Amino acid sequence: MWRSPPIPSPDPRAWNRTMRTRKRLGQHFLADPRIARRIVEAADLRPEDVVLEIGPGRGALTRFLSERAARVLAVEIDEALVGQLAGRWPEEKVTLIVGDILKLNLAELLEREGLSAPIRVFGNLPYNIATAILQHLLRFRAHLRDMTVMLQREVADRILSPPGSKSYGYLSILVQYCCEGQRLFTLPPSAFRPPPKVFSTVVHLRVRERPAVDVPDEAFFFELVSALFAERRKTILNNLKRAAIRLRVGDLTSALQHIGLDPRRRAETLALEELAELAKALFQARALASGDAAGLGEPTI
Repeated sequence: MWRSPPIPSPDPRAWNRTMRTRKRLGQHFLADPRIARRIVEAADLRPEDVVLEIGPGRGALTRFLSERAARVLAVEIDEALVGQLAGRWPEEKVTLIVGDILKLNLAELLEREGLSAPIRVFGNLPYNIATAILQHLLRFRAHLRDMTVMLQREVADRILSPPGSKSYGYLSILVQYCCEGQRLFTLPPSAFRPPPKVFSTVVHLRVRERPAVDVPDEAFFFELVSALFAERRKTILNNLKRAAIRLRVGDLTSALQHIGLDPRRRAETLALEELAELAKALFQARALASGDAAGLGEPTI
């Protein structure tokens, strides 16, 4: 099994002297190389793996990723940081890309670099856009094998929450529909410079070969989920009445009765399987009501 050489404990004073963060970018750099090594080892990288690293920052993870993987594509929005990282690794090993991960077309990047899917994702995701990054990456899930990422603990809780919990919602359903999730370990604020005000959690998300449930149309399914969680304290029926899915109350009630779903329940109590059945019933009802049995077109998130 691969091992890196022993690493000394970090000197916080050195990190404070050399790091300059930008609050608007949500930068909290991983400061302990021992933790970086632990994250990479937990993912069990193979020599042939290609990695997409989001926000390499000061290169804490990049160092160990480059030792284990065949290739690292490191996307960093901060040009100053890219300048500091340039030259630390051979270009054929680590490719530094200046850009916004939220604007990155992963399929085009892989084609341009002559790389084949699936690839593996790593990153210390900025707290302020972590949810948006996950949603963006899952649009390209056909190109991904898995993701090992650091998140604000609250976001990790939302991702992994089961039905019936306070944290269960749209993000939980999106990620669990696409991935199998596992909480690896929690990191204290002291693991970062500057230290954030909250704890972080490292999670592993393995992209499913097939979604967790079958739905008639992904666009419709996630439109429905969004509508159901629009007001968490309202019932399924009340939220559906306000949804832009173009169905009369009678049609909604009939669809709920058809699948045996109590209209007085709240969305946070619905498992993925129940949401999928509801989507099928409403999708069919809408197609019948509009006379359009073809549905909504290409599925997408």
